[in-house]
Amino acid sequence: MDWTRHLKLKHLSLLLTLAETGSLSETARTSFTTQPALSRWLKELEEDIGGALFERHARGLTPTDLGKMLISHARRIVTELERAQQNLEAVQAGSTRSIAIGTSPASAPYFVPAAISRFLQIHPKSRVEVRESTMNDLMDKLALGELDVVVGRLDNYRPQAEFRNEILYSERILVVSRLSHPLAQRSKLTWDDLYQYDWIVWPDGTPIRSKLDEALTRSGLKPPYYRVESTSQVGNLWLLQYTDMLSIASERVAAHFYDRGLMFPLAIDINCEAGAVGMCWHESRHQDEIVKDLLDCCRESKKFI
Repeated sequence: MDWTRHLKLKHLSLLLTLAETGSLSETARTSFTTQPALSRWLKELEEDIGGALFERHARGLTPTDLGKMLISHARRIVTELERAQQNLEAVQAGSTRSIAIGTSPASAPYFVPAAISRFLQIHPKSRVEVRESTMNDLMDKLALGELDVVVGRLDNYRPQAEFRNEILYSERILVVSRLSHPLAQRSKLTWDDLYQYDWIVWPDGTPIRSKLDEALTRSGLKPPYYRVESTSQVGNLWLLQYTDMLSIASERVAAHFYDRGLMFPLAIDINCEAGAVGMCWHESRHQDEIVKDLLDCCRESKKFI
């Protein structure tokens, strides 16, 4: 039996709610159905598929590997339908479809806004949604269909069959501080100088943090004291302005904020290989004309950085 022909949107919602609550009774309550009816539907679905979607135990339900796979597909389908509804409403309101772009802090201050500006010249009635986060979070959202394009550091990126990627440019990583920091006016610094201060760093596993850790390991150095781990560009800038803490930043990000009096690149080479900034998009959507135009705008913008 082809079970997909019997699966409706409300069934996908039930499946997602079961995954979130881990409870038949709670899912039945929030979905305005009865627990016996819900239990019967789940049993019939599992029989049609040919395997258990959830493990039953005293504390509730836990998705099996088969269940996790189906739940992942369900999330993508529901997200795509929600975005389709948004685009239909936009067209009915006299606009064109919306597009969602994710950006890491490496490309958020200048590169992605420049690409969006070019894009809106081509599609003046379009609606653009921008989300800034870590690359791991953005790639998860890309997989779910919540984003059309992700731009950021690809140093830790592992090619995946469902995505396409393209390197846009490379840049160094610098140690930075506020302009009036005690180390800012010194023409030469050592790691012993940097060890005297607390640091603000991106969380473990993020591309820019990994670059720093690799550079320290390569040089046989211990890490400085990481007082704050943060994914907030705004929060990090505030801490740099009002404390003596140090941080790291991509070369162009440092230049961007230096021009605005918010960041100073310190005179030390941290022996770090240049990192790659690029874009990723879903293979199945690469023929979408509006996404193609956004990708082309990103390619054009790199000529001016």
